[in-house]
Amino acid sequence: MALDRPDTLNSLGFPKPPSETRVVVAMSGGVDSSVVAAMLAEEGYDVVGVTLQLYDHGAALAKKGACCAGRDIHDARRVAEAMGFPHYVLDYENTFREAVIDEFADSYLAGATPVPCIRCNERVKFKDLLETARDLDADCMATGHYIQRKMGAAGAELHCAADAGRDQSYFLFSTTAEQLDYLRFPLGHLASKAETRELAAKYGLPVADKPDSQDICFVPNGDYAAVIEKLRPGAAEPGEIVDMEGRVLGEHRGVIHYTIGQRRGLGIGGLADPLYVVKLDPDARRVVVGPKDALSTRTVPVREINWLGDAPFTSRDSWDIEVKIRSTRPPRPAVVRPVSETEAEVELLTAEEGVSPGQACVFYGPDGSRVFGGGWIWKGR
Repeated sequence: MALDRPDTLNSLGFPKPPSETRVVVAMSGGVDSSVVAAMLAEEGYDVVGVTLQLYDHGAALAKKGACCAGRDIHDARRVAEAMGFPHYVLDYENTFREAVIDEFADSYLAGATPVPCIRCNERVKFKDLLETARDLDADCMATGHYIQRKMGAAGAELHCAADAGRDQSYFLFSTTAEQLDYLRFPLGHLASKAETRELAAKYGLPVADKPDSQDICFVPNGDYAAVIEKLRPGAAEPGEIVDMEGRVLGEHRGVIHYTIGQRRGLGIGGLADPLYVVKLDPDARRVVVGPKDALSTRTVPVREINWLGDAPFTSRDSWDIEVKIRSTRPPRPAVVRPVSETEAEVELLTAEEGVSPGQACVFYGPDGSRVFGGGWIWKGR
């Protein structure tokens, strides 16, 4: 297809040949971002690969299953060398610690259930790295996220990935309209991860068979409490386990070891009915437990809202949309009532269990496809 007419767009949406289109690819060293970089390089784009060093990779070399360890930086560099485009490693350790890790620790100590991967996208990858891409005179920045960017009547829209099992919309709700104009997600339309691996094999990438990362990059073994104790010495102070009336049922080894909805590991056996963690009170060093029905809630206060709808968020008294309060749960019908441009009360039409401060509440259109943004759950029960 000829690309010499200004009304003819290349695959990234620009009216010029790929060779005249610079794209910075955020490369984690995994299969997904590597395929994006290779795909765009093969199409003839002016590709620049950038990998972020987010914490001491010397200490991370032996950690498996994490997304940003030293081995991953090496893998990203090998892909760039194989495909013949420049690759840079940027030291973002201080930024990452201040913007993501410190808040993660403090949120956990406050009894919340933080989602640091969202904050990393919001405060590091789609903020500082995006600005770096602009400084490199790139026309856009591409990532390996499984989500779709589609053009609508009012501009770029965020939509779920074609493969529901790989969809990462929950972790990208805070992407702003301005950022969305600049971002590209070349894998969002693929039907399965198998297709991505087939492309990796086609390009002869050294990471074609590399396993997917499963853990938060700085919590590679899933032991959140151990990380918190290292970051905040003395955080695991013991206290009381009480029922909803305040009766003491036992002792715990530190609030940081518990999450809302937890049933196992409470150490208060011998009761007729199972009990669940229904509230964490870090100030009083108390873990409050109750019956399963005490976990159900229909009213969810949300703040720090990022709105991606065509009309202003406060232009209506309420929005009948769908929401997701955990990445592993499907969107559910809800009524979102704006309190301000950045705060709302969300009424779930069907009660959900285990809603916890610190989690994200992500908004979707009635068909569950388009992402309308979302916010952070901020109050306890």
